[in-house]
Formats: sequence, C-alpha cells, structure tokens
Amino acid sequence: MWQRIKTAIILIIIVGVALFASASPILIVPLLAVGAGISAHEWTKLMPAWRQPWLFVVIVLALTFTSLVVPSSWAVWWSASVVIWLLALSWVRVFPQKTRWYGRRLAVMGAVILTAAITAMFDLWRLSPWWLMYVFLLVWCADSGAYFVGRKLGKRKMAPNVSPNKSMEGLAGGLATGLLVVIAISVFKLQLSGVALISFVALSAVTILASVLGDLFESMLKRQAGVKDSGTILPGHGGVLDRIDSLLSATPIFALGFWALNHFGIVVS
Repeated sequence: MWQRIKTAIILIIIVGVALFASASPILIVPLLAVGAGISAHEWTKLMPAWRQPWLFVVIVLALTFTSLVVPSSWAVWWSASVVIWLLALSWVRVFPQKTRWYGRRLAVMGAVILTAAITAMFDLWRLSPWWLMYVFLLVWCADSGAYFVGRKLGKRKMAPNVSPNKSMEGLAGGLATGLLVVIAISVFKLQLSGVALISFVALSAVTILASVLGDLFESMLKRQAGVKDSGTILPGHGGVLDRIDSLLSATPIFALGFWALNHFGIVVS
C-alpha cells in the first residue's frame, strides 16, 4: 500500500508541474508523448499475436503529433472514438460469450482511442489547465465514490464477467459523488444557470459514465488477453493504461461535448 501511495504522490507532482508550471506546451507535450508511447506499447500486450510492438508505438506517436498540429482534425478523432466506445458498451454486455471484436482490428481501435485522448487532453489544457484538471477531478471523485459505496452497499453486479467487484450501487454512488462536485463547481465557481447549467451538468454526467466504460473495456481486454496488469512501470499500480483507462474514454467525450456547447452558443467558461 505504501508503495502505491508513493507512486501516486510522484505522479500527482509530475502531472501538476506539467499542467501549471508553464503557459507554453514545453512541459505538457513531452508528458503526453511519453504517456502515449508507453500506453501504445502496453496496448500491444493486450492484442493477439502482435510481433512488432514498436511499430505500433511509432504509428501512434506519428498520428498524435500530426494531429496536435492540425486542430481542425481533433473533433474528427473524438467523434471516431465515441463510435468505438459505443461499440465497446455492447461488447462488455455480452462478454465472454461473444468476442469477435478481439483481433487485429484492435490496432486501429487503439490508435484512434489513444490519439483522441491525447488531442482531447491537449485541447482542454490549451483552453485552460483547470479544464483538464476538472476532468481528472471528475473521474477521480466518481471512482472514489464508486469504490466506497460499492464496498459498503454493493449487491447487484454491474458486469460480473468483466469486473466482478463493480456493482450498480457503486455506479450510482460514483455518479452521485461526481455530480456533487459538478454542481458545486458549476454554481459557485462557474456561476452557471439555466440552459448552460443543465447542459454542463449533463455533459459531466455522461463523462462520468464514459469513464466507467473505459475502465470496464480495459478490464475486458486484460481478461481476454490473460494478463493481470497492462504493464509494470508504475510500482503498486501496474501499467500506464491501468491508470488512465477511465480517462481514455472520458477526455475525448468531454472535449467533444464542450466543443459542441460552445459551437451552439452555450458558453461555459
């Protein structure tokens, strides 16, 4: 447990410095690049018979850096990832009876998911480091609420074949915890009201639910691949994918929704 806590403290410091120490992307871009590269390498361990892991890493990094300099492509990546996450929802529901999704197509899915998440993180940071921190806080609070409520009250399994410890009560507790944070920030910090308030709370709720799906999807991949963790680079935590699985789904969905709100004149700032 102490090793897990130490690793978490170090990660918080690194992420905090990258987000807030400089207004230029000189710190955040290298952090995102390292995360994308390690995540891509770990993703190959979850795919069947991938013999050239570094080729996939190069492809993901090339797509990521190319996309970062072409902001007009970001919404396309986020939309493509939403399609994948909607498909993933149906796959989680029927696992392990149906696993036709498990194959080399995971390479394309992984490239889209990672590129969408990295560009979403960078876009939110570009708008304000606090927006990216908001998504982090949203996911962490919801995850903590789900853990404690599920541990005390959990009875009905949410996806027993994928993640036996997750319950519907935990999901409700995580959603409630996250929404308390959302409403507090919306009303007292952002001072939203009317349509803007309703829209932002709804987007945040969808983001919380998406984060749960990201966690379940990676758990399903690990079960199918027969591995406990995606890697060992983070002592006490496993791999990078094990730490950011919820963010892979949450960040592009929040970024796309945030973009849509502003596009239709519902200003949240």
